[in-house]
Amino acid sequence: MSESIPVGSFQGMKSLNKSAILNVVRQYGPISRAKIAKLTKLTPPTVTNLVGELIESHLVVESTLGESTGGRKPILLRINSSAFCVIGVYAGAKRVKAVTAHLDGKVVQQVEMKYSDNQTSEQFLLTLESAVEKVMQSTLPIQESFLGIGVGMHGLVDPEQGLSLFAPHLNLRHIPIKAALEKRFKLPVEVENDVRAQALGESWFGKGAGISNFICVHVGTGVGAGIIIDNKLYRGTSFTAGEIGHTTIDSNGPRCSCGNYGCLETMVGGAALARRAQQAIRYGKESMIEEWVAGDIEKIDGEMLCRAAKLGDPVAIEVLADTGRYLGIGLANLINTLNPALIILSGGVSRAEHFILKPLLKTLEKRTLTKPADAVTIAISELGENAIAIGGFTLVLNKLFTPAGLGDAVEII
Repeated sequence: MSESIPVGSFQGMKSLNKSAILNVVRQYGPISRAKIAKLTKLTPPTVTNLVGELIESHLVVESTLGESTGGRKPILLRINSSAFCVIGVYAGAKRVKAVTAHLDGKVVQQVEMKYSDNQTSEQFLLTLESAVEKVMQSTLPIQESFLGIGVGMHGLVDPEQGLSLFAPHLNLRHIPIKAALEKRFKLPVEVENDVRAQALGESWFGKGAGISNFICVHVGTGVGAGIIIDNKLYRGTSFTAGEIGHTTIDSNGPRCSCGNYGCLETMVGGAALARRAQQAIRYGKESMIEEWVAGDIEKIDGEMLCRAAKLGDPVAIEVLADTGRYLGIGLANLINTLNPALIILSGGVSRAEHFILKPLLKTLEKRTLTKPADAVTIAISELGENAIAIGGFTLVLNKLFTPAGLGDAVEII
């Protein structure tokens, strides 16, 4: 499943046709064989033969009878969602989260593990393997029930080779994630940048479903974007598309981990929020957070700010409002450049939406061109804390159902 299909080969074409049928059943099921033939433009005998193979492999099952159009009632087909599991992994800046899910995207089990301090690439891979092994064991089906592993990895990723090129918050380079996991678990593995994986997950199971052009923006320890253009994930020439955290917002701003100054990440990332709160307290502003950390303001983090803002703390409210304004500048640049129909926000920003969203929208009003501003909607992700892990297993589902990047039922032969 992780291997590319040989161009021009009969077996490859057959696999594409199978995937086309699978995708139609996924999108429109329960559905009849005749309707599948109409949507895919495959011949009825071809559909019958390939559906037979899909039923034999337990990916598709016959369910109810459809309405008759004059003859016998057709037997309808649906995806056998609960017969198989996929594994999604979020390899973040501070922790690994692994989940298992059925083919309909419903999460079955989850496991979370923290990294050890200053770990090597080998230790990182052992943590990854341990998380996957634990979540598989807690899910219980036999090994053959797992179809693949998808990893959303923070930082720069080469999805074709399955490599983590640079994980900035771990300070690690060239980690062979795909090779290591495939060797350990004997399953196909897909690897993608974390936010690009989440964008794919949003297009299948979230706010992006049915929308051709949208952007998913994740604000946490780091800041990144996953871009969907014409129903396809846009990666860029060197797989770095979406690094909006390293677009300049203030050229005189703080130094960023990338070496530049005033990057968006230095203004809206988790460390930036803590830094502004610490500065406000040092300048004499009163905040309940200072009492929470017993005067050690270096312990302040974004989660504390969200909690304090909800309790009416003026420092926290001011810091989050500034965050909304800075993020608004970054999003205005995206909107003016790419003209998306939707921007989905996720990460820590989603927990503080009541304090961030209003100043963000006011900034967009001032800085966005009228036409693209009228066309775009700003929404908060509803995939929750598993959003990137869901994106991880969607990489596997995307490979299974749409290996040629097919977003909908199209003619294959």
